[in-house]
Amino acid sequence: MRYLTALVAIGLLGVSLESQSPASVLAPTGTLRAVFLGSNPVHGRMDAKTGVASGPVPDLVAELARSLNVKSTVIPAPDAAGVIAALKNGTADIGFLAYDETRAREVDFGPAFIVMHNSYLVRADSPLQKSADVDRAGITVAAIKGQSQQLFVSRALKNATIKVLETMPPQAELESVLLGKSIDAFAINRQRGLDAQMASGGKLRPLPDNFMDVDQCFVVEKGAAAKRKAIEQFVSTIRQSGFINASIERAKLAGVSPARK
Repeated sequence: MRYLTALVAIGLLGVSLESQSPASVLAPTGTLRAVFLGSNPVHGRMDAKTGVASGPVPDLVAELARSLNVKSTVIPAPDAAGVIAALKNGTADIGFLAYDETRAREVDFGPAFIVMHNSYLVRADSPLQKSADVDRAGITVAAIKGQSQQLFVSRALKNATIKVLETMPPQAELESVLLGKSIDAFAINRQRGLDAQMASGGKLRPLPDNFMDVDQCFVVEKGAAAKRKAIEQFVSTIRQSGFINASIERAKLAGVSPARK
């Protein structure tokens, strides 16, 4: 009798889970809570005065919430570890990260929404002209700890010296280390490189080619298959609508392209 009761209970639970609406799966509190990299312009930009976020991730979250008929909030995290922690501790329902196999051990990656291009930022008069020039003895390359650029250069570069920084330096410090030649190249996403070039008044420049292209993806906690399925359906719809292209144009991003699959 106990065995039969257990089977019935399992069966009923299965039906209940399968019949859950996308809103109850993705926003169980009634508000879709999304965590993203607040310092990455590819994801979005935080207005220092208003605290309002704008850009592709805030646009996607607002549209997903609209489709679910729920409220939404976006939570900026300082780094990838912060995004992963928010998903693990349940303070966020969905997140956004660049795909990396080490991160995939801690969270489940859903569909990509944008491809982020990455280049080396150098001083304007640097002899480095393309990415292949960088991996040489005597060249020092800086990257931010835990970011996709650092994970790549630490694995891929064999001859250059890698300098891992704890945080992204402010513009004045970035110019100082590059112009002072304590580093020769900074591994950075192209949008950040273009922002730095403009802020420097042309003293810095990103190399014209990309050393890496990486998918920016939805992420959820490990094992959240129902969430991934609901997100996949949403992304499939917005890709066809041109929503992501329009968001990129509104944000005036030049270092990204829409993900195709």
